[in-house]
Amino acid sequence: MSDAADAPTGADGLGGADRLGGADALGGADRHGITVRNAVVSDVPHIQRLCEPFVQKRILLGKDLVTLYGDVQEFQIAVGPDGVPIGCGALHVMWDDLAEVRTLALDAAWIRKGVGHRLLESLEGAARKLEIGRLFCLTFEVDFFEKHGYLNVGDEGLVPPDVYGELVRSTDEGVAEFLDLARVKPNTLGNSRMLKALPAL
Repeated sequence: MSDAADAPTGADGLGGADRLGGADALGGADRHGITVRNAVVSDVPHIQRLCEPFVQKRILLGKDLVTLYGDVQEFQIAVGPDGVPIGCGALHVMWDDLAEVRTLALDAAWIRKGVGHRLLESLEGAARKLEIGRLFCLTFEVDFFEKHGYLNVGDEGLVPPDVYGELVRSTDEGVAEFLDLARVKPNTLGNSRMLKALPAL
């Protein structure tokens, strides 16, 4: 289901990662004191907190804690000047030249301050380091992604039949949404399928 790059949620200052604002930072603090870093396991409750309002609105797919812990290495976290996570996003590799940007969500207090843009640019940088050539997203936030060079690709086939045959074996719901399988169509209603070709490093 969609990313929620500019949608609101609350902040309640859970423990753990609050003290790790600079840990494994992926760039210096911006003018608002925001840093972006790789997620650590103590960020998982924050990821769930940031996403939950959008799960309730059916903007994002709900994930159990056990799934988030298993996927924590895919996440990056935007951290506020007080060390509290204020945004998250994940990069999920699907194939040798294809990955998905997913679970992009922000705290309401930090909307329109460049946090979503920083997270997306950092995720794109991580994809380039992995030599990923294309990034996919399924989103309601079309304008946001268009500003970053993503194009609406509609229902066109994005992978050749042999790759489709491999991907369809995946148990990942996001991969099923990418393939537009019938069983996940209720999850994707109203979303736009977008794609960006990444320049090589």
